[in-house]
Amino acid sequence: MAKHQFQTEANQILNLMIHSLYSNKEIFIRELVSNASDALDKLNMLVLTDDKYKDVAFNPRIDIVANKEAKTLTIKDSGIGMNEEDLMNNLGTIAKSGTKAFLENLSGDQKEDSNLIGQFGVGFYACFMVAHKVEVTTKKAGEDQAFLWTSEGTGEFELENTTQDGHGTTIVMHLNDDEDEFLETYRVESIIKKYSNHIPFPIFMDKEKHIPAVMDDEGKEELEPSRTEMENEQINRANALWTIAKKDVTDDEYKDFYSSIAHSSEEPLTWMHNKAEGAVEYTTLFYIPSKAPMDMYRVDYQTGIKLYINRVFITDDEKELMPTYLRFLRGVIDSKDLPLNVSREILQSNAVMNKIQKSSVKKVLSELAKMSKKDSAKYDEFYKEFGNVLKEGLYSDFENREKILELMKFNTINSDETVMIEDFVKNIDEEKKEIYYITGKTSLAMLKNSPALERFKARNIDVLVLNEEVDTIIFPMVTDYKEYKLVPVADAKFEESEEEKKAEEEVAKTYEGLAKEFKEALGDAVKSVETTSELTDSPVAIKIDKEDPTYMMAQMMKQMGQGGDTPPPAPIFMINPNHELIKKLNDSSDTNLVNDAAHVLLDQAKLFDGQELSDTADFISRLNRIITKAI
Repeated sequence: MAKHQFQTEANQILNLMIHSLYSNKEIFIRELVSNASDALDKLNMLVLTDDKYKDVAFNPRIDIVANKEAKTLTIKDSGIGMNEEDLMNNLGTIAKSGTKAFLENLSGDQKEDSNLIGQFGVGFYACFMVAHKVEVTTKKAGEDQAFLWTSEGTGEFELENTTQDGHGTTIVMHLNDDEDEFLETYRVESIIKKYSNHIPFPIFMDKEKHIPAVMDDEGKEELEPSRTEMENEQINRANALWTIAKKDVTDDEYKDFYSSIAHSSEEPLTWMHNKAEGAVEYTTLFYIPSKAPMDMYRVDYQTGIKLYINRVFITDDEKELMPTYLRFLRGVIDSKDLPLNVSREILQSNAVMNKIQKSSVKKVLSELAKMSKKDSAKYDEFYKEFGNVLKEGLYSDFENREKILELMKFNTINSDETVMIEDFVKNIDEEKKEIYYITGKTSLAMLKNSPALERFKARNIDVLVLNEEVDTIIFPMVTDYKEYKLVPVADAKFEESEEEKKAEEEVAKTYEGLAKEFKEALGDAVKSVETTSELTDSPVAIKIDKEDPTYMMAQMMKQMGQGGDTPPPAPIFMINPNHELIKKLNDSSDTNLVNDAAHVLLDQAKLFDGQELSDTADFISRLNRIITKAI
C-alpha cells in the first residue's frame, strides 16, 4: 500500500466539496454516472476500432447499489477501467481544462464559492460532498492487475494492488450520517431520471417489488401471504436523446440532457436539434449555455462538443469540430458517414466532417439571427455573455462574415441603445455608402467624446463606437458589409469647396508661429503640428499618418505577430484654430507657458486616444504651473 498526496488544485476542490454549503448535492450522482458512461463510450470505441481490444467483451451497464446497513452507495460500470497511471492522473490531479480559472474565481466566501460548483463540472470529487470515505476498485480492459484507491478526502489517498473479476470501475461511497436520503431507491431513481435518463447505456438498481397474496379460487382464503422482493430493474431510458424525433422530446428532457453533458446545474439559454438527410446524414444537438464557461478565454479551453459515429462515442477533445468563435456551444454531433477509426488528422481534412461543420455553423448563425429578431431580451442575454467571442468570427470566418456582422450589437454616437448593423445602414448616406467607425482601448463614454468624432457630430453623421480591445484587432480586417464600405473615422474624407480650402490655408499661415513653437517644444514626440478644421469643441487631437513608412512597418510586424517591441510612429498633432485656448496661446509671448501647454495638450490628446501617459509626474507638474499662472 502506498500513500500519495493530492495535487494542490485537487486539494482545493476537495476542501470545497467537504465543507461545501452547496444545496444541490445530488449532482454527485450525475457526475459519477456521467464518468461511468464516458468509460463505456471509450471501451465501445476501442472494441470496434482497435485490434488490441477485439477479444474484450463489451457488455455495457451501470449498476447502482444502496446498502442501508453499511450506509454505502455504490456505482459500478463495465467500462474501460483504469490502471495505476490512469488513477494517478484522473483521481490524484485535476487535468480538466478550466479548473485553474474556476479556482481563481473562488473568493473565500463559502456560500458564494459553493454556488460556482453548479457552473463548473467537478466530476469525481463531487462525491466528497456526501461521503467521508471513498473506495475505488478498478481494472483496465485488456490488463491483469486491478487496483484499490482509497481516500477520506484529507489531502492524501492510498493506492494498492487488488483483484477484480472483469474490467471496469466500482466506486463505493461511505455516506455521512446526514445523507441517508441517497440510500433511498426512489430518491436515487428520481435523480437518474432527472439527469441521466438519456445516458445511452442501461443503469440498473435493485427495487422493491410488491407481490400480492395468493388467494383460493373463491377469493376467501389466503394460500400465500403478500411479500416484498428485490428485483434488479433498469431505471433509465438508455436511448440517446439526440436520436429521438424533436416532437417526442419535452423541454424538461432537453434541459436534463444538457445538465448531463455540460456538467451544469444551470438551465441552457436555448438549444438547436437538427437532423440532416441526403448525401450526408447526421444529427446535431447544440446548446447555448446561459452563462459563459469559466475557461472560455483560456487557450486550453475544454471543447463542449462530443462526436459520435452512428451512436458510438469518438471524441470530446477535438477543437476542430466547430470553429473557435463558437466554442461556447455544448452538445453532440452524430454522423453515419465517417469511419469509426477516424483519426484526428483525418477528422481535420475529411470532406464529410467539413460539410457537417459548414452546415452546422450556418444553422447556429441562422438560429441566432432568428432569436435576435423574435426574442430581443433573450438575445441580449446571449450577447452579454458571448458577443465578444462571436465577434472573433469576423476575423477568422470570411465565408460567414456578413452573417456574423448582422449579429453584432453596436454602440453609436447618436444612440443610447445598441443597434444592429441592418438598422444602422438605414440612416447613412446612400451616395457615399460608407459606414464610419472608431476603435479605442478606453471607456465607451471617453470614446464617444473623442475629438476625432467632432466633425461627424457637426455634420450629424452617426458613427459606430467600438471600445472593446478585440475591436482594435478585428475591425481593421472588416472592410465591407454588402454594398457599404467600413471606414475608420481617421480615413474619412469630406468634400470641401475651393473657398473652404482657401480659408483654411489663410488660417494655417496665421498659426504657423504657434505650430513651430509646439513642434520645437515636443520634438520627436510628434511628426508634425498642423491646423485643422475637423475639430469643433476640442483644442487638439492626434492622428496617425498611415502613409508613414514607420506606421506601415509597425502594421506589418503586428500581422507577423512580432509587433510587441515595435514603437508606434509619432502622431500628427492637430490644433483647432477656432478654440479659445489655441487663440490665446497664439497671442501669448510667454515661451515657458506655450512650452508647458504643448506638452499638456499632447498628453490630453493621448488620453482621449486611450493611451497611457509615459510620464505622469511631468504632466502634473506642467499642469500645476499653468494653473498657478492662470490664478
